[in-house]
Amino acid sequence: MADWDAKYAAAPEGLFGTEPSQYLRQIVARSDFKSRSCLCLADGDGRNSRWLAQRGLTVASVDLSRVAVVNATALDLAAGVHVDRTAADLDSWRPSAGASFDAVFLMYLHAPTPTRMTAIDAGWQALSAGGWLVLEGFAKAQAAGEAGPGDPTLLYSLAELHGALPEASVQEALTGRVRLDEGARHQGLAEVVRFAVRKV
Repeated sequence: MADWDAKYAAAPEGLFGTEPSQYLRQIVARSDFKSRSCLCLADGDGRNSRWLAQRGLTVASVDLSRVAVVNATALDLAAGVHVDRTAADLDSWRPSAGASFDAVFLMYLHAPTPTRMTAIDAGWQALSAGGWLVLEGFAKAQAAGEAGPGDPTLLYSLAELHGALPEASVQEALTGRVRLDEGARHQGLAEVVRFAVRKV
């Protein structure tokens, strides 16, 4: 398993850059996206959650790396925003009793299938009625490419996502090639999965 603490310690200014995911921006720009509270899982040093907080959303965030959370908190302070940040393992983390969110974002969590499915389930359970769950990650086709993990067991397929959330109302379910420009680690052409669903 990657030593994420060491990776984030080497990049206090932002391991994946400072700008949010382009797909997250696209979802937030939709006319039917009305969320005012959100949860960002596997949030790293907070490029996505910080951007959401800057737009007035109430934001909570979880990441495995304690160093990432420390870095994110410092970057929040510099940006003049607050995000409720937690360092926790998504294999066992669950939201507080009674907590609910209008949206859950899970951007680029590449981990073994049980961890990914557990995180998706936790996010789904934390959603309020009508809420959005939005996921982006490298697709299994990317295993032969130049970006993302080379191990296909860490990558996504639309079939597994549909299988994990059969009751969800699908808004977007896409896989294909996009050009990423999100920090030094997400650059160039990539095969990605983009999946946005609502809880009805």
